[in-house]
Amino acid sequence: MAPTTLHLRTPRPEGTPPPPGDKVKGPGESIRGIYLLPNLFTTAGLFCGFYAIVAAINGQFIAAANSVLLAGVFDIMDGKIARLTHSSSAFGIQYDSLSDLTSFGLAPGLLVYLWGLHEFGRIGWVASFIYVACAALRLARFNVQTGTEDKRYFRGLPTPAAAGLLATTVLFYHEVQSLLGHPLEVGRPVWFVAVAYGVAFLMVSNIRYRSFKEIDLRSRYHFKVLLSLVLGGIVIVAAHEITLFAMAAAYTASGVIGVARSRSKLQAVEIEDVEDRDFLSR
Repeated sequence: MAPTTLHLRTPRPEGTPPPPGDKVKGPGESIRGIYLLPNLFTTAGLFCGFYAIVAAINGQFIAAANSVLLAGVFDIMDGKIARLTHSSSAFGIQYDSLSDLTSFGLAPGLLVYLWGLHEFGRIGWVASFIYVACAALRLARFNVQTGTEDKRYFRGLPTPAAAGLLATTVLFYHEVQSLLGHPLEVGRPVWFVAVAYGVAFLMVSNIRYRSFKEIDLRSRYHFKVLLSLVLGGIVIVAAHEITLFAMAAAYTASGVIGVARSRSKLQAVEIEDVEDRDFLSR
């Protein structure tokens, strides 16, 4: 009986291509499954963004704006559920980012263009495109900086907040026109172009915004907190066109106000240092 010869393969140096016949494991083969619950909420948000696009194309701007706001609710819930159930994953982060680009980038950009920016010609569609591009850049920067930034703050205006400001502006404008008895077909305000450009700039800026991620829903709170939330919910439901616009505008302005206050404090400290040096030099 002939002896059996054992052939040993030498390890392949790193960076060299595999020999013919070898199977290379693709990056997608390492994913054995996904968490259903948070990704279902992400899918619901994606559906809201898609419906907002369809509604905007059909001229149903109120429905499109409300759909963008509903997508923001699902976006908050999928993150909270993922953290509470410890079901966060790299797949979920990438899927959520793609969903956000549709719901808070493309959908509001198309909505505001069809609603009012198209009346301003090239300036209008450029503003719409810059908004969508800045939303994509904001999401890409967030994915790269995940785990390295202070979780208490966002760098730049979050895309859901930016989309919420544009959507609530549409709702607020229609509500005011309805209360004043003006027809809804009147021309759109010129200042809305500045709002679109300003929101796009704030998304890619380094201005810090509170993330409110430090709020623990599993902790105990005073009864007054629950009562305040209930009363706030009633006010929002009663006149969500006005209250949500005020909340979105206040959150957007909070970052700019914070920068202005920080600079004023820094200037005050510098003036005190100069005065102290002048006093010591006498």
